[in-house]
Amino acid sequence: MKNKLYYVHDPMCSWCYAFKKDFDNLKKKLPNNIEVITILGGLAKETNEIMPKEMQEKIQAVWHDIEKFTGAKFNHDFWRLCKPRRSTYLACKAVLCAKEQKMEDEMINAIQKAYYLEAKNPSDEETLISLAKELELDVENFSNDLKSQRIEQLFQKELEKRRELKVFNFPSLILQYKKELYPIAIEYNNVNNILKHIENLSSNIYF
Repeated sequence: MKNKLYYVHDPMCSWCYAFKKDFDNLKKKLPNNIEVITILGGLAKETNEIMPKEMQEKIQAVWHDIEKFTGAKFNHDFWRLCKPRRSTYLACKAVLCAKEQKMEDEMINAIQKAYYLEAKNPSDEETLISLAKELELDVENFSNDLKSQRIEQLFQKELEKRRELKVFNFPSLILQYKKELYPIAIEYNNVNNILKHIENLSSNIYF
């Protein structure tokens, strides 16, 4: 029986974007007895309201901090070209819609590229539809799913799992052994340390 490593994230979370390359590398290096499960944590509820100026300035400062700390690149033209909203739930649902067509990772990458490098707004439905077209998904099904009650229910289950895991920050890694949960410290640009932490923890709890 495989043990579970939960990765809780949001496709529009800037720290998750900075960690994406590390997470992809980590998945390649993990032992075969660990099953990776991604959970959409849902950073911000849907809204049509533009972010207050203070919040925009705060998030812009966070982007600069992340660049310095991790080396991740950001296109700061987003704040000039788009109308930013603190709204990520629709982007999370878009990932679930793409997952229905076996393109979950591709949609996450597309959302992050659009948002952070191309100054497009994934809070907007039209942006997500355009990404589905670029990925050559079945756009009609994608569009219908995006508004469907079924995808809403799947997303609510993701949020319930995030609460069950007691995760309040993104990104988060949680190793589960039987009913016990073990948080794994996130380290940027240091996959080997994360892997060592998981392996050390595994050796202590399995035997």
